[in-house]
Amino acid sequence: MRILDRNWRCRDGEIDIIAADGDALVLCEVKTRRASWYEHPMAAVRPEKTARLRLLAARWIERHGGPPPGGVRIDVIGVLLPARGAPVVEHVRGVA
Repeated sequence: MRILDRNWRCRDGEIDIIAADGDALVLCEVKTRRASWYEHPMAAVRPEKTARLRLLAARWIERHGGPPPGGVRIDVIGVLLPARGAPVVEHVRGVA
């Protein structure tokens, strides 16, 4: 994937990462949690958040020349920070 924008904001919210994956537009929501938390980072992306991401995708597309030929995909990247060692990164494609 090629990064197009980071921390893009409009009045309706923010998109963490916007990327191109071939001819598809990908919006990535990034969630980070410490390993001692009770909730996995991916669990923080609930239906309300995915609905907002769809709205934000429409706003970004409006401002950047229309929909891409490959469509739009919403991904979630979860980062789990253990007490020791390297972070654990999980990338789930097409969550909404």
